[in-house]
Amino acid sequence: MKILCKVWALILAAIILSGVPTFAEKSPVQPVVVKLALNWKPEPQFGGFYTAELLKLDVKNGVQMQIQPGGAGTPVVQMVSAGKIDFGIASADEVVLSRANGSDVVALFAVYQTNPQAIMVRADRGLKSLADVFQNEGTLAMQKGLPYAVYLQGKYGKGMKVKVVPYVGGISNFLSDPKHSQQCFVTSEPLLAKSKGVNATSFLVAESGYNPYTTVLISRSSFVKAHSQVTQAMVAAVKDGWLRYLTDEKAAGLTNARMHELNPSLDIGTFRDSAQAQKLLILPEKAADIGRMTEKRWADLQDQLFEMKILKRKVPATELFWIE
Repeated sequence: MKILCKVWALILAAIILSGVPTFAEKSPVQPVVVKLALNWKPEPQFGGFYTAELLKLDVKNGVQMQIQPGGAGTPVVQMVSAGKIDFGIASADEVVLSRANGSDVVALFAVYQTNPQAIMVRADRGLKSLADVFQNEGTLAMQKGLPYAVYLQGKYGKGMKVKVVPYVGGISNFLSDPKHSQQCFVTSEPLLAKSKGVNATSFLVAESGYNPYTTVLISRSSFVKAHSQVTQAMVAAVKDGWLRYLTDEKAAGLTNARMHELNPSLDIGTFRDSAQAQKLLILPEKAADIGRMTEKRWADLQDQLFEMKILKRKVPATELFWIE
């Protein structure tokens, strides 16, 4: 009997020393599968999300992202608000307007600290400012009703000479008409125009005073409260992904190659140039502060939308974004 006990003791010790888990050990926790809806096609403005997925930084933090690309008119805010999906990408002004209409969408992480929305013109026109765009003849293609468009027309529209026309997407009109100007992301369309042989000058809307956060990760307040650990894991994964994409050339290269596979309409060189151009608009002075938002920025945005008569009622600014 003593011999049998010694044998079992030796077997148990061998199992422990070999690292083989015993029945008393817990099995590894499986990451929670979460879906993330984008509001546009895979491009560098979403690079950090794809890095998190590609390098499994999401799994490391306890979630497994399934990224759903979007396109023109993808109703991400409505999808999140209705509970059809738990995480999505939107702009800060969309969040404000949705909350005013009774939803409980909430911002979790803001990629762009400086909004990349801009107006681009032909470089050879010699225009020096947004005011010049409005005070010179030609056409300006902007999507009617968007807050930034309302803001620009309110600020520069008095006595304007430019003719505002609907934005139809793409840059074909810009390439064919020397006096055509249009809305753009400073990190995208100007680079695409350059690759086609046409140099553009871009004027950031943010420089005019309207600077909402954009490429904002959103969810619902009710979901955040009920699933706080999943929310924290998601934000941590997104933060890790963006830091790697912006500071690790190898990670950025792998991510750009993956996004190019998903969206071959942009050449790989444009992916690289765009990723480089957006760094100054995203990275704060302290890398640890990436994605963070302030109450003042949200309050100021509400004030601007209210003054433009786009927003009918305000809510406490602290209700608009998640504070860790």
